[in-house]
Amino acid sequence: MIALGAASTRCLWKRPAHNILWRCFYSTPFRTRNRTGKSKSGTGVQNDINVPRDRWNYNVSPFLQTSQTKYSDLELVTANALESAIEPPRGVQMLVRDFIEDSLYNPNYGYFPNQATIFNTDGSTVDFGLLRDSTEFQEVVAQKYAAYGADKHDGPGRQLWHTPTELFKPWFGRAIAQCLVAEYLLKYFPYEDFIVYEIGAGNGTLAMDILNFIQEVHPEVYERTRYNIIEISGRLVQMQRKRLSRVHPSVRVTHKSIFHWTTREPAPCFFVAMEVIDNFAHDVVRYDLKTLEPYQGVVTVDSYGDFETIYTPVSDPLIAEFLDLRRRLKHPLPVNRVLQSSDMLRKLYLSMPFAPNLSKEEYIPTRLLSLLRTLRNYFPRHRLLLSDFSSLPDTISGVNAPVVQTRFRNTTVPCTTLLVRQGYFDIFFPTNFEHLRDMYEHIISHQHPSGISRSEMRSTPLMTTSTSISLEEDYFSSYRSNERRSPLDGVTSASGLPVGERKSNVFTHSEFMETYGDLNRTRLRNGENPMLDFYKNVKFLF
Repeated sequence: MIALGAASTRCLWKRPAHNILWRCFYSTPFRTRNRTGKSKSGTGVQNDINVPRDRWNYNVSPFLQTSQTKYSDLELVTANALESAIEPPRGVQMLVRDFIEDSLYNPNYGYFPNQATIFNTDGSTVDFGLLRDSTEFQEVVAQKYAAYGADKHDGPGRQLWHTPTELFKPWFGRAIAQCLVAEYLLKYFPYEDFIVYEIGAGNGTLAMDILNFIQEVHPEVYERTRYNIIEISGRLVQMQRKRLSRVHPSVRVTHKSIFHWTTREPAPCFFVAMEVIDNFAHDVVRYDLKTLEPYQGVVTVDSYGDFETIYTPVSDPLIAEFLDLRRRLKHPLPVNRVLQSSDMLRKLYLSMPFAPNLSKEEYIPTRLLSLLRTLRNYFPRHRLLLSDFSSLPDTISGVNAPVVQTRFRNTTVPCTTLLVRQGYFDIFFPTNFEHLRDMYEHIISHQHPSGISRSEMRSTPLMTTSTSISLEEDYFSSYRSNERRSPLDGVTSASGLPVGERKSNVFTHSEFMETYGDLNRTRLRNGENPMLDFYKNVKFLF
């Protein structure tokens, strides 16, 4: 465990306007004490002058050395272990990613099962050609928001959020469908079925729009379509089954977290994740500025329900794997390059008054790494289509830091700390898509040790009896393309050659829509096109 130095203080609301919010969302039941130093509930409390009696709102002195014995009795828990908990735990410690997962996904008090509502246009679509300009379009959206009613005043308001799938229904979904079908027709039709897996399907709107498009425009593909949804929320599972199964019998909804997936899909398939990974839990890492040794963040929750972050040497295998992968890919550390280059300069810097002994908090996408491993191990012949935020406003302090926000009395309130009451706040992250592409291609190129056996593959004309010693497409050439992956053993392209899959590319939102979208359908009377002009901070990986 490491002391944080002069830069470490517990966050608090400093503006009077936030006092009500603090008492509603941050406070825990106040325990009065008698003169003997014991609480009325009978729990012993020592008379420590450093422990404030006021449990509402305070800072711990940054100059006090953190005592390891203070946390030695706290049980180390995970988000999986807390799934059966009825209320947020106390007297525990957990990795930051487990704190985030528990806050967002706990079945009993998590944000998504209890607070979040996906904006739904209830079957109606916007006639973009009748709208004057983007201002009028936003007014139409605001009217649909107002239909959800006002927030209650005794707690957090309805956590209502929208996606491009809902705003530009059905044209956004049809653009996604056009992308997938074009790739399928080019590579696999008619030898393979059209298999799609989607995670984070929400209300099922994207799946509905994709399947409607295929049924209408490509009936020959629709007959061979198998659409699979992997959904963690029981409430959304019921909604998706009710909405989709009657109209499209090819849909199968599985109630399971993608991180618990164990079924292998040997056939070629498409894996779709639209605005999902922004809510994937991250870990926090800080570097000792003296040795550049990484430390992992651990959230502690005391018996009063108060939070604190401590840092210990990296021991978690997933964090260690991510840091090792970053070194392999030569992605930069979140430490000034000048300080990295010289021990003497770091020593000089640390000798300055009030200099922190740890680098700024860095939020690393460890759960995203888990997803990439799942794709490699259980979907060896997949093609990934992923979209999410590449940047965000109003983030908390740190590198790759999230937005932490809630709604209170019809107002969205951004926070300045991650340590907020579980289940009341949305926590979402930006993604560095260039780094994601590098990670993804590196992981996919290193197949799981078990590989993919020929017995698992269906017999199709795209399979051969060739082995790894057969000639590859570029055997007689001195040039090897960097734009393609190595071919899978025994799997050929439609041309009969063992051609590897094209590597993924990063596209801006507008670039993707210009390629696959029917832009005439979303153009306004003055020539503006909100499906191109909105979501400037969104990118695609395909």
